[in-house]
This record gives sequence, structure tokens and C-alpha cells, in this order.
Amino acid sequence: MADQRTQADEQDTWIPDDEWEAIVANVPLVSVDLVIRHEGGVILGLRENEPARGEWFVPGGTVLKNETLTDAVHRVADEELGVDVTIESRLGTFEHFYDTSEVEGVDSKHYLATAFEVTLDDDTLEMDAQHSRLEVFEPPYENLHPYVERYLQALE
Repeated sequence: MADQRTQADEQDTWIPDDEWEAIVANVPLVSVDLVIRHEGGVILGLRENEPARGEWFVPGGTVLKNETLTDAVHRVADEELGVDVTIESRLGTFEHFYDTSEVEGVDSKHYLATAFEVTLDDDTLEMDAQHSRLEVFEPPYENLHPYVERYLQALE
């Protein structure tokens, strides 16, 4: 498994694998999720990694040390989609409990995820390795991951 980032990109600081394992095993992770409104629906990515592998999910990521939530939104949009976004609203903070993890020896993951409604500043999406596809899902939304459904309910 690759080491995890702890600071903003320009500082190039990493958490060693054994420390990341201890964090995931013992501490909820603070994260941001992007609910991207686009063409009458929302953009979801088909996840290639845990948690939620094989599910259509919103882009998101862990908040780095000394990073504001809004800065994290912009960094995640750039890293996962290669775009800038405009934050339209803050949908709230949600707890996510998963019974899987990408960390060997850790069988669960807990997030405190703050969801933001955003729009794209540019339509040229560049998908990262976490997603095999990106698609626009339009209402009525059906058969999506329960955490995604909560976000979509919060949009209403």
C-alpha cells in the first residue's frame, strides 16, 4: 500500500504505512465529499478501491493537516477530476461506517465526511485511478449507495 499524505502537496510529507494503519484502526478520518451538480443530475464515479469498491460514489478525500475544508474541496476536485469547482453550499457532516478498508489487517473504516454541493468551472474531467468511469446520474435516483442517497436527499 502506498504511504498516505499528511500535509499540503508542496510540503511533500507522508505518513508511514504502520502509522496510517494505526490511524485507520483507531481514529475516525475527517474528509470532504463533492456532490457535483451537472447537466440536471450529479456526477458519480465507479470506485476501484476500498471502501465502497464497485459502487457509484461521489468524489472525496481525507482532509490534510492544516488544510481548511474548502481548500480540501478544491484539492480533491483537482486531484480526482482535474478541474476547479465552485462551492454552492455545505450539505452537512455525515458519519460513514464501512466494514472494509484498504489497510491490511484493519477490517473497518470510519469517516466524518462533510459534503459540499459544487459545480464544475470546466467540463474537461480527468479521471484518477480511484474511478474506472464517471457518469451523470439524473433523478429519480435509484439503487445507489446509501451514503450517496443521504447526500442526494440533503440536496432537496
